Amino acid sequence: MRDLIAGPRRFVELQRVLPGISTEQLRSRLNRMVADGLLTRQRYREVPPRVDYELTERARDLEGVVAALARWGYAWTWGAPREGEEIDIGAVLRVAPGLLAENAPRGTIACTVTERSKGAPERTYILTGGPGGPTLAEREEPVSEADSFVAGPESAWIAALGPEGSRAGLEVSGDARLTDAVLTVLTPAGAAGGISAVA
Repeated sequence: MRDLIAGPRRFVELQRVLPGISTEQLRSRLNRMVADGLLTRQRYREVPPRVDYELTERARDLEGVVAALARWGYAWTWGAPREGEEIDIGAVLRVAPGLLAENAPRGTIACTVTERSKGAPERTYILTGGPGGPTLAEREEPVSEADSFVAGPESAWIAALGPEGSRAGLEVSGDARLTDAVLTVLTPAGAAGGISAVA
C-alpha cells in the first residue's frame, strides 16, 4: 500500500523498493490484493512483459491507516540506524501525504534524494498541498517547478528525518516556511502529533 500511494508502479519497481521479498511472494501478495479489490493490474503487450499495479479508490481509503501506522512507528521505533541497517528514505517520504493530511501547508516541495545506496538513481518526491489534500509523485528526472527544493544524500535525509532532526546536510532553497513546516511534520516529534505543519 505504502509504495503505491504515489501512483502506479511496475512489478520490477515494486521489487526494487521492497528488498528481501521473493518474486513469488510479491506476486502472490499482489494477486491477493487484486482479488480483494485493493489494486488494479494493467498488462501491456511489450517485450519484456510489463505489468502496472495501482491502488483502487477502496484502497485509497486506507491511506489514513498507513499514516497512523507511520505515526506509531515514529513514536515507538524510530531511532538511529544500526550498523549495516539500510533506511529507505523513499518509504518515509511516501507516507508524507497521510502524515500531513490534517495540516498540509499549501504549496509544492520537491525532495530529492541523491547518492542513494546500491547505486540507485537519484529520485525526487514531489509533495503538493492543496484543497483536495496532499498528494505525492515520484520522478527520476530533475524537477524545476516547485515552491521549495530540498536535496541531499540518503545520509543527510536520515539525519534530517531522524530523532535529532539535523538538516545540516541538506541543501534547501525556495519557500523556507513551507520547507520547515513539511520537514518538521516528517520528524518523529512532528509525526507523533506534537507539531502542526501550519505555521
